[in-house]
Formats: sequence, C-alpha cells, structure tokens
Amino acid sequence: MLFTVNWLRTVFPDVRGKSDDDKKIYRFFTDSRIKSEDSLFIPIVGESLDGHEFIKQAYENGAIATLWDKNKALPNGLPDDLIVFLVDDTTKALQHLASTYRDEINPIVIGVTGSNGKTTTKDIVASIVKEKYETHFTDGNFNNEYGLPFTILSMSRDTEVLVLEMGMSSFGEIELLSNIAKPDYGVITNIGESHIEYLGSREGIAKAKLEILSGLNKNGKLIIDGDEELLSHVHAQNNVIKVGFGTNNDFIASDIELKRNDTSFKGSDGNDYTVSLLGSHNVKNASYGVVLGKLLGINTKKIQDALQTLSLTGMRFELLSGVNEVSIINDAYNASPTSMMAAIDVVQQMGGFKDKVVVLGDVYELGEQSKTLHETVAEVVNDSITCLFTIGEDSCVISEVVQKKFPNMKVKHFHVKEDVLPELQQYLSRDTLILFKASRGMKLESIIEELK
Repeated sequence: MLFTVNWLRTVFPDVRGKSDDDKKIYRFFTDSRIKSEDSLFIPIVGESLDGHEFIKQAYENGAIATLWDKNKALPNGLPDDLIVFLVDDTTKALQHLASTYRDEINPIVIGVTGSNGKTTTKDIVASIVKEKYETHFTDGNFNNEYGLPFTILSMSRDTEVLVLEMGMSSFGEIELLSNIAKPDYGVITNIGESHIEYLGSREGIAKAKLEILSGLNKNGKLIIDGDEELLSHVHAQNNVIKVGFGTNNDFIASDIELKRNDTSFKGSDGNDYTVSLLGSHNVKNASYGVVLGKLLGINTKKIQDALQTLSLTGMRFELLSGVNEVSIINDAYNASPTSMMAAIDVVQQMGGFKDKVVVLGDVYELGEQSKTLHETVAEVVNDSITCLFTIGEDSCVISEVVQKKFPNMKVKHFHVKEDVLPELQQYLSRDTLILFKASRGMKLESIIEELK
C-alpha cells in the first residue's frame, strides 16, 4: 500500500466523488493503457498528449482515484466511485505528492548528481547501502522532474534508504529536484561539459550542480570531487567531504591497478578495495560509495563485497563478448568529452589484446564549443590504439587531429553509422577489444547488436 484516500485528502483537500476514506491505494500510474488495480491516476499534460483525455480508460484499468486540473471540465459520465482530487497543475501536484510521501516514509535520502558517472555512482551506492538497509533507488536514469517523483512514489513503506539520481540540462532543475527529495547526503560526481550549450560554461555547470544544496538537510553532508577546481570554493564548508586522488582530499584513492575485468585501489582509510569496473574514473565513483557506506555505519567487509558484485544499469562501460569472442565495451548510453577521454584512457591501459579499436560518435549539446571540445578528445589518444573510427558530424575533428598525430594509424570518419560495420568485421577475434562511445542520440547499440 502507498497510502489511503484519507491520507490523500490531507495533501489535496479539494475532492469530488463518493469515497471510502479508508480505501487503500497500492500504486500510481500515468499511462492509462496499463492495468493497475486500486491505483491513483495522474494525468500529465505533455507536448502532444493530455492525460486528462484518457480518464475513462484509466478507470477501466483500475484507477479508483485521480488528480485533476481544476481548470479542465470533468467529462460527463464519470463513475460516482471515482475519487477526483482537484489541483492547480498535475505535474506540480505529482512533485508535491512525492515530496510529501518522502516525508511520510522519512528514509535517509542520498541524492547523486554530476556531469558524468551519476548513474554508475547511484548503482554503486545502492549496492553498498543494500548490505545493511532496506533500499530503494532510481531505476535506470529516471532522474528528471517526472522520473524522480516516480521513483519516490514507487518506494515501499519499509524503505530505510532512498538513493536518487538527479539530472539536468538547465539552471533551476537540480534545485527543484533537491527541494522535492530533501537529501540527507548529496554527491557531485564531477563537472564536465554535458549541456554546456544551455549552461554556457563549465563554471555554469558547476553552479547548476551545486543547486543540490538547496534542499539538503541542514545537518546533511555534501560529498564532492575534491580534485575539481571549480568546486574549490566550497571546500572550506564544514559539511563538505572531498573525495579524489589529490592529497588535499578527505578520502584519497591511490595505488590504482587496472586489470582485465576490475580495478583495485587503496583507500586512505587503510583498506584495499576492488571494484568490478574498469578505470580510474570508476575508482572515484566507487570512493563516493565507500565514504557513504562508512557514514551509514556499514562495515568494510560488506563494502568490499558490494563493490565486487555490482549490479549496474546497462550500456555504461559494459564488457560484452561478441562474434568470435571479440571483446566489446558498450559505453554508448551517453557521452561528454570528459567521459569519452576517460573511456579511451581505460582502453589504452588494458592489456591482453593485439588490436584495440575505438568507435566514437558525436557528443551532443555542446553548442558553439562543439568542435573545439570534440578536438580535445584527440589529445588522449596514443599509439596503442590500432584504429579509430568516428561517426556523425562534429566528431570528424577527432579523426582529423589523430590522423595528423599518428599518420600510420588507421583512421576513418563516417557520416552514416552503418558504414562502419564492414571495417569492424575485419577485427572480430578474441584478440581484439572494441570500444563504443557516443551521445545517446547516436544509438550506437544498434551497431553493437550486429557484432554480438
């Protein structure tokens, strides 16, 4: 059970329809086509569809109550036993309901934001916290003004810790999410270039990420990338915990060793850790989890075990086996220049392969700086890479720079992603590693499917 009709009345007192105040509501839904018995229907007004138009279908599929925009007329013929809660705006009502339900359950709330690595960090944190607490966390990347309330409203009443991913593309969005969630702990994984088209600069991105402080509990802790200069102005705050590789950090990760399937490191707490992910960037993501685990009283052995048995959201540095046992790294969920450089760096460090093939697509939402930022990716490419293929429009500058640096390297650019397949067919062997990295809109997973 989520709540009773009577409890909903305390949140939305303007009610129409006959009701049994003790009637239990077990779930909520926004898609009227879904069968959902004893549910609250929340009609969202989108760009092309208005959920209010489908109220009768929602009732037929199990809705016993609905939120309703009071400026819209109720349709004729609504059943008398459908309880209607009148509100000014259904999206804002959804957010208010989620925030009120969060207060009702009152779990420890952890909010995770950052330009890169927030989904991976969320998964790591949830894996660690589950070792001790009844934990609910963001599914996939449900991290926006709709997804975060959905996550809150889908937690069970016995939830002890709620781990929420917070995404954004413009100013004010993290502030909104933070005020809905009211985190006890906030994490800023890093400051990259994602959405720089809308935020103007990395300084703007840092300012937007720090909006997580807006709803942070007054006694809450903010855990940040202590190596990021753009966050240095909050270092002196007594609620800030700095995590990173530099000696100025409160938790320092060192002695990093990259293996074929995992990465080990030493923490400044004196313990050794191994995370079932590749790369120093994932060591930092794991370190956020270690720090949170310690803050929540989870013993070191359980933290170590959780890091080695992670369950992660797909397409985030996911190591797959393809045709002829070729090794494929599917990191195609999303990209920024920073995360692209980190992925290439990991591939270059990995041993045991005769050929290393890198397939890069465009990074979106970089605005006027797009070609310049794409060009920075080329800086990390070294001659351990056998061949580099780029796909799209602005990624062509990566190929151009790398070809000048390494005239003997095989480098090609393609405007149509399917055209890269014949080139990849030549490298399908167990001695080859292929990396795929691009923005979500490139949908490089369609190429990966052809190689599996």
